[in-house]
Amino acid sequence: MPYQSNELLSSHFRDHDIDLSYIDAQLERVAPDSPNLPLYRDMMLTILRMAHDDADRWSTKITLQALRELDQSFRALRRHKHRRKVTVFGSARTPLEHPMYALARELGAALARSDLMVITGGGGGIMAAAHEGSGADNSLGFNITLPFEQHANPTIEGTDKLLSFHFFFIRKLFFVKEADALVLCPGGFGTLDEALEVLTLIQTGKSPLVPVVLLDSPQGTFWQDCLAFIRHQLQDNRYILPGDLKLLRLVHSAEEAVEEINRFYQNYHSSRWLKRQFVLRMHRPLAPEALQAIDEQFADLCLSGSFEQTPDSNVENETGDFGHLTRLCFAFTGRDQGRLRELVDFINLPQHWAVAPSACHEQHLPDLS
Repeated sequence: MPYQSNELLSSHFRDHDIDLSYIDAQLERVAPDSPNLPLYRDMMLTILRMAHDDADRWSTKITLQALRELDQSFRALRRHKHRRKVTVFGSARTPLEHPMYALARELGAALARSDLMVITGGGGGIMAAAHEGSGADNSLGFNITLPFEQHANPTIEGTDKLLSFHFFFIRKLFFVKEADALVLCPGGFGTLDEALEVLTLIQTGKSPLVPVVLLDSPQGTFWQDCLAFIRHQLQDNRYILPGDLKLLRLVHSAEEAVEEINRFYQNYHSSRWLKRQFVLRMHRPLAPEALQAIDEQFADLCLSGSFEQTPDSNVENETGDFGHLTRLCFAFTGRDQGRLRELVDFINLPQHWAVAPSACHEQHLPDLS
């Protein structure tokens, strides 16, 4: 959706007879051709508004630290933007001899074979195992700076693949922002916190739909018991929608986890809002019969109208190098993300494509470019 400038910011300075023309002049000099000029302008006006109010020192330092941390992280991750990434969560206390350690190591190796980078918190236990399996070239560690001594795991310590964060909330932001999928292994309060936060963000539409995989050992019951509680206490009491559990997949092997992620991106590429239309980008167009079936089976996802397929996404306000992708557009209610996941599963089935499966590319995760 096109960015709408905050008129209240400009009016504040006009009311105080403060000339802002120099801001526009400086932005034109620094980034003359950028489509983001309105956003940069509002960022600068926000800082000037804080300065005009002369906010207290603690609030000012928090703002400065957060802005610097965001900028440094954006810069560091820019060189990896064309690779898909999987965030792996799990206990830092998982010992080497535990079955989950070996399974997390297998997971890291399997993800790397699918050309997927592995993001963890950079510590020990499950995090160390996943990075051990993926290797330094396919690893990213988002560490947290703490007042007591701590070390990153040996795979990424001392490399440019390790990012250190001062704020937990910014670190959490990048765990989700950079993730094209999430794999959750058994863990403690931190793992459960991440699991519930990720599910809440996806359930409410605040974060894009991505595969969320619960990984446990073949004999493990950690996630099985958690899901039983969710079904009995949350779903049965209608604290969550019946379809919300479709956002999760429980698997018991590294191969199953990677297959689940690859299957999610078999035809689906990404999604976005374009004004009041929700857009699913696809690698391959759907057959007419599939579109008719979608209209019949997924009408509950539409506020009005029906589903429309367009040959490409080369439209106004489209971002990125997505002009070659087919789009499926509809007026999404925005409510039931579990049903949206079912729609994604539908468009990923080869029998629903307009192109015969035998003529399609190999079924692996495509490069983001």
